[in-house]
Amino acid sequence: MSQVEALARYELFIDGESMAPAGGEYFASQDPFTGKDWAMIARGSQTDVDRAVRAARRAFESGPWPALSASGRGALLRRLADLIGESAPRLAEIERRDNGKLAAEVVTQVNYLSEYFHYYAGLADKVQGTVIPTDKPGVLAFTRHEPKGVVAIITPWNSPLTLTSWKLAPALAAGCTVVIKPSEFTSASMLEFAELFARAGFPPGVVNVVTGFGPEVGAPLVAHPDVAHIGFTGGEIAGQKIYEAAARGLKTVTLELGGKSPNIVFDDADLDRALLGVVSGIFAAAGQTCQAGSRLLVQESIHDAFVQRLVDFVSNVRLGDPADPQTQIGPIATRPQFEKILSYIEIARAEGARCVTGGRARPEIGSGQFVEPTVFVGVDNRMRIAQEEVFGPVLSVIAFKDEADAVRIANDVQFGLAAGVWTRSLQRALYVTENIKAGTVWVNNYRATSYTSPFGGFKRSGIGRESGIEAIQDYFETKCVWLSSDLDVQNPFVRR
Repeated sequence: MSQVEALARYELFIDGESMAPAGGEYFASQDPFTGKDWAMIARGSQTDVDRAVRAARRAFESGPWPALSASGRGALLRRLADLIGESAPRLAEIERRDNGKLAAEVVTQVNYLSEYFHYYAGLADKVQGTVIPTDKPGVLAFTRHEPKGVVAIITPWNSPLTLTSWKLAPALAAGCTVVIKPSEFTSASMLEFAELFARAGFPPGVVNVVTGFGPEVGAPLVAHPDVAHIGFTGGEIAGQKIYEAAARGLKTVTLELGGKSPNIVFDDADLDRALLGVVSGIFAAAGQTCQAGSRLLVQESIHDAFVQRLVDFVSNVRLGDPADPQTQIGPIATRPQFEKILSYIEIARAEGARCVTGGRARPEIGSGQFVEPTVFVGVDNRMRIAQEEVFGPVLSVIAFKDEADAVRIANDVQFGLAAGVWTRSLQRALYVTENIKAGTVWVNNYRATSYTSPFGGFKRSGIGRESGIEAIQDYFETKCVWLSSDLDVQNPFVRR
């Protein structure tokens, strides 16, 4: 048996069943720790996108899905949530193998997915219209919230199931149907996940998955005339292109994009907690998170001492097999990202920043796709290392004088996704949180998210919010209904 024949094989998921791609082609998915191919993924095309969107539109317009009440949709989502709980160990194992994230974190993330679907199951029948007290006599005016239609969901490789569920759960609760395009680097867990929808009783066509590459699947999906809304998580350049393409079709979008988030440590902070928060903010998941606290702003009076504590801590971090419970940092998920991170380390050195720990690849570990946790000091906020998203375990340290200086530096980037503030002063915390331009600000903690709380960015970090009550509104159109009770015949030539 050849190596290719021995690999797991995944088909597209369209109209409630697995099917081969129209072109009959497949591509390999690689384990970033071993560097070896472990699965073959269906390579979709525009033909497959058309099949999936047609199935989604048909399911939206006719059959059992549009006939379901909001409470009925909630019941299906609850059933799905229970199946996710049962399937979590297998889904987590596949996702770890696909993107190299620590097993401990992936298991936690996948187990938490069921909470998202339970939350939106409960919210499905709680979105209410409003009776409007108009100034027109003899008329009852009220609003209805109706699902937009077919939603395209395009997600990245760092947290595939989580970032898909942030969009998928509210879209389904609203009554939309979906076509999902996962990253070509991490498609297997999404295809396994799709099978649960049929088991939960969702009608065929409500959820579809087309795997493949951006130009062949992503672009035609965004441009498809029957797609009403696009939910995307990824880099800001790709997000901008999607926004431009969506504008040509007058489609609405939710974009959760990049970040260059400041993690601000004041001299009155609990430094033990702040140290752990800084490490979590940038070195968890090998820095491959959109909200990574990649700029550490430290007050001048404690700068040197705090940096030394950070260097001492990071120097003892263990890199290795993400399946090993003792590992603290796993591999970089993709070869292109690995090379990008190393290039930014060289850019930082060329700019004059000083590397005080890390700064090297570790070719002797696994496939060699590892980068040491890296800390640069002497960083000026105008440097590229401080302005551009690296998406890896690379931290830029910048000193600041006082609250106003910290806010100025924090806001002096094109992004505004998240920020952290470490202080014992309530007054200081309020001042900073009021003045920082970011969608999420954590005070004395970092990297916490919840299905109950909105997440999204300012500036080039995106448009719209995911999670919480706000998220479901993106999947509705608002209709205003005017119902006349007036028995008098109006003059048809005069506007009422």
